[in-house]
Amino acid sequence: MSGAAVRLGRVERVSNETRFLCELRLEGAGRAEVATGVSFLDHMLEQVARYAGLDLRLEGTGDLQVDAHHTVEDAGIVVGRALAEALGDRAGITRFAHAYAPLDESLARVVVDLGRRPYLSYHVPLEGPVGALDLETLEEWWRAFSIHAGATLHVDLIRGRNRHHAAEACFKALGLALRQAVAVTGEGVPSSKGLLG
Repeated sequence: MSGAAVRLGRVERVSNETRFLCELRLEGAGRAEVATGVSFLDHMLEQVARYAGLDLRLEGTGDLQVDAHHTVEDAGIVVGRALAEALGDRAGITRFAHAYAPLDESLARVVVDLGRRPYLSYHVPLEGPVGALDLETLEEWWRAFSIHAGATLHVDLIRGRNRHHAAEACFKALGLALRQAVAVTGEGVPSSKGLLG
């Protein structure tokens, strides 16, 4: 792939529970326009875009009168699909990456493999609300994102007391790891098997 190529993903998803549009540009400047109706999730995804150096537009509505579960999960689906579309055949990408991110007393680590083998190992024992969002629901975003991006993700909260800080450190670490993993550093499929998945 030429270094001048721009990798874009655009996904629309409409169900009886949610309606989403996601546009993602890997060669971006860390700009984010996120409006899901779940303010804390919006804040987290803005961190991913900023630290991954990608441009993200995500607009959605969901059945928040029930709770935030469907909205959070479906946001993960469309962001994951948009990333997969932007990556295309994934030729030349670094593929593997990891990052640590601190936020005050909290420290998180995310390890990523963009090899089209979805798997989530999630060790982030967060419960209770931040604003209107129960933080245990965030695991649904991570799982949906992993599946639809075709990514293995290991997400570990190493330490942390403040729920906001702990969750945000995880999303910042994801952004930092993605910045490395999506970078084009070679040619061909990054696998000894000759294919991904």
